[in-house]
Amino acid sequence: MDKMISKIYPVFLVGVFLFLMMATVRPSSANQADAARPSPDQLQYEPLFFELPKAHRVVLENGIILYILEDHDLPLVTINAFVKTGSMHDPAGKEGTAELTAQVMRTGGTTRLSSREIDRQFDLIAASASIAMAMESAHVGFSVLTTHLDKGLDLLSQILIHPVFEQGKLELARQLQLEEIRRIKDDPQKLAMREFSRLIYHQDPRGRFPSSASLTEIKRDDLMAFHSRFFLPNNIMFAVSGDITKEKAVEKIKQYFGGWNPKNSATDFPAPVQQPQTGMYFIEKDIPQSTIISGQFATGKNHPDFHAFTVLDFIVGSGGFPSRIMSTVRNNEGLAYSAGSFYRARPDYGIFGSYAFTKTSSTMKALSLINTVLENIKAVPVAGQELTWAQKSINDGFLFSFATPEQIVRQQMTIEYEKLPPDFLTSYREKINRVTVQDLHHAAVKYLDQTKNTVLILGDGKNPDHPLPPGGYTVIAPID
Repeated sequence: MDKMISKIYPVFLVGVFLFLMMATVRPSSANQADAARPSPDQLQYEPLFFELPKAHRVVLENGIILYILEDHDLPLVTINAFVKTGSMHDPAGKEGTAELTAQVMRTGGTTRLSSREIDRQFDLIAASASIAMAMESAHVGFSVLTTHLDKGLDLLSQILIHPVFEQGKLELARQLQLEEIRRIKDDPQKLAMREFSRLIYHQDPRGRFPSSASLTEIKRDDLMAFHSRFFLPNNIMFAVSGDITKEKAVEKIKQYFGGWNPKNSATDFPAPVQQPQTGMYFIEKDIPQSTIISGQFATGKNHPDFHAFTVLDFIVGSGGFPSRIMSTVRNNEGLAYSAGSFYRARPDYGIFGSYAFTKTSSTMKALSLINTVLENIKAVPVAGQELTWAQKSINDGFLFSFATPEQIVRQQMTIEYEKLPPDFLTSYREKINRVTVQDLHHAAVKYLDQTKNTVLILGDGKNPDHPLPPGGYTVIAPID
């Protein structure tokens, strides 16, 4: 034992000596290295330029519009498609028809293959397909290995052209929708946003949502009629990207979709009837916090004020922690774990809103602080530094919309789908950078009018700590 210690002890001493040397020498060398490094603000580098690759556009004889962008890095072909339809076209009293149509098209079999066989064949070739319904469009997503392209396109064409909507799959989809409606009451934020949309889109089809009663009324024939009306070759756009040439993409789409016969279909989307139910509304829910949403109609993408309002919204509340609403309500006052704003721009109109999730006793104070932020930005011009921060952040984030060929070709297809100017994408950053302090003031004064606000509060009105103004609001019940 003593011999072992005598062998280890010198090694231990050497280790201690080296450690002490490093401890005394490294800080000095580290400080010298830090002093030699320039500040990040002083770094000089060549300007970065972003040039958007242009997709090929082809129109087939039956009206299908194709956007094609090659990318041979991976042996994969991806297809995204937009169909000119949407839940706003639900028949009155049968709200939910559009969404059930999309779901059961994918799961409900075709005239050639049962639903089980469709799923089995997709699994065999490791392909994926989905159909989702939004308010003003339907989206089809599809990806397949290049070696299985023909099999995948055959399955996709069957689903889009010849669905049979098996009754069993319709019933399953209906039960899932009914369960989602039941569960939405347990999600205060989702429930509040749905009811806010009903108030904003008052007297407009966009403000109608599925209910237990409407879902019960939907039959298989309703899904077949909806499909027959909207899923047409002259009503669809495909964005094809990946390991495929332009010529082969055209050939394959013609092979599997060229026999799809076009029909007349009136699918233009008029702008909503802007008759929102302004004022303050309250939904009773026994929870220890309140959800506040306040908003109004704003400008759309085709309007000259769009870029200025985009920057304004970023400064007001969608820019994260540095934005004004978040700084005022959360950072400074500690009244909410989340607060901010949102701007949903459509081609011909937009919806601007602000929100906060706060404890019951601070409901009206949080709302008052938000209103103060909106009034201040109208009264006091935005500082140049704040404008520069917003412009740089927006443009940096914009580039991430084009990280993959799939995103690039889909974005270009979206421009045509929304009937935006051809240079909308290429001129976006330049127009954001041209926004001035005066443009922000003009947009704030023009669009942030609190007399036009629809305010929805969801919370516990029976709680004695809830400071709702007596008689200053209308109690509403959510749809069931």
